[in-house]
Amino acid sequence: MKTHLRAAALLAVTLASSCALVPKLEAPQLSIADVQFLSSDLREQHLKVRMRVRNPNDRALPIKALEYTVEVDGQEFASGASAASFVVPPLGETEFDMKVTTNLASTFIRLLSRAADPAQGEVGYRLVGKVSLSEGFLRSIPFDERGTFKLR
Repeated sequence: MKTHLRAAALLAVTLASSCALVPKLEAPQLSIADVQFLSSDLREQHLKVRMRVRNPNDRALPIKALEYTVEVDGQEFASGASAASFVVPPLGETEFDMKVTTNLASTFIRLLSRAADPAQGEVGYRLVGKVSLSEGFLRSIPFDERGTFKLR
C-alpha cells in the first residue's frame, strides 16, 4: 500500500513539473487585411481575402493549417480551411492569401453596394476558428477576432 502511495505521489509530482515545462502560448491574433472580389455569378461569389497573423508569443508559431468561419454584419459569410504552412516569427506577423467562395447572395449584394459607395465606410466582421501547429505539445489554438475591413 505504501508503495502505491509513493508511486502516485511521484506520478503527481512528475505531471505537475512537466506541465510547468510546457510553454503557455497565447492565441495568435488574426485580422482581415484586404478583400478583393474576383468573380461572381448567381450561385457563387469568389473573393481573395488577405489575412494578417500576429504572434504575441516569444517563440515562433509553425502553422500547419487554419480552420475558420467569417461572419460579416452578424451573418455567416464563409467558412473553410487553409492548408498553407508557414511560420510566424516570435512577436512578429505575416500575411497570406485565402481564396474564399460563398453563396450568400443577400450578404454579397449588401457588400457590393458598400463597395460602390465609399461613404458607407468599413464592414464589420468576426473571424472564428483554430490554428493547427506542426510542432510542440499544443497542437491547436482557438481564435475569435473582430474587426473591420474596406472593400476594393
